[in-house]
Amino acid sequence: MKYLLQRIAFYVFTAWAAITLNFFIPRMVPGDPVQSLITKFQGQMSTQAINSLYVLFGLDNDKGIWGQYLDYWKQLFHGDLGLSFTFFPTPVSEVISGSIAWTLALVGITTVISFFLGTGLGVLAGWRRGSWTDGLLPVTTFLSSVPYFWLGLIAIYLLTGPGSFFPSSGGFTPGLVPAWDQYFIPSAIKHSLLPAATILISSVSGWILSMRNMMVTVASEDYITVAHAKGLSDRRVALSYAARNALLPNVSGFALSLGFIVGGTLLVEIVFSYPGLGFQLFLALGAKDYPLMQGIFLVITISVLVANLLADIAYLLLDPRTRKEG
Repeated sequence: MKYLLQRIAFYVFTAWAAITLNFFIPRMVPGDPVQSLITKFQGQMSTQAINSLYVLFGLDNDKGIWGQYLDYWKQLFHGDLGLSFTFFPTPVSEVISGSIAWTLALVGITTVISFFLGTGLGVLAGWRRGSWTDGLLPVTTFLSSVPYFWLGLIAIYLLTGPGSFFPSSGGFTPGLVPAWDQYFIPSAIKHSLLPAATILISSVSGWILSMRNMMVTVASEDYITVAHAKGLSDRRVALSYAARNALLPNVSGFALSLGFIVGGTLLVEIVFSYPGLGFQLFLALGAKDYPLMQGIFLVITISVLVANLLADIAYLLLDPRTRKEG
């Protein structure tokens, strides 16, 4: 219990530090959202309108940077992420809720599938060294070193074009209204196939390599030899003894992967113009949209912290040694 409370205190402090950095870092970028709007409207804005925008966006110099920082914390405590400059006057929470479902559906599902598929193949490759699964290692090593977005560009070049089944961009066919019906869902699935395959091919290779190497290391431990000497079946030794201990490093990696689901595939969403949270972050950066950037960074921060906390709890369940006080 003491260990868990210490970890929670650490995560609370980390959340405060991350939120503080999320506030100050966007404001260090040259320019501001009002200037972006002036450029967008080709300078056809009066001085009074410009001053009103600074006050509306909370960027007036009367409060100063620290006053804006305190106001930001007050908004967070009230559950208010502010108004998006890019999609004004839409609240940031609505922009995020409209985009996060796309990212969770695409990256979340592919991350979970790649973890279980890669871990299973890694257990098989590590336990049965010299089998056909070892022949996959050079291919997986190569694929794990290729960035997601590069595979995406290659897929667009080879598999899309006139008459192709695969769309090259977007999340659904233009003209359709997002709804749970027989028209929208097949279109959304069709548009997600190439981005999902891109992420799956790149990420599953890393899980295979890491799990295979850990299985090889664990297989030489004394308790594995003792388990064999007891007459236990090969399958039970592989799953209950070897794989359970070899899985621990992959649990941490999987937790981090879950945490970065909401923003870890930014370039993939840009390449495919997929309407997820990463693509919205790209638009926010271009427009100097501080509230939207802060809101997305906040979601990413909380996701990573919660995922790490879940990893710590998983460690407590999987490894009895972590439950013992020093």
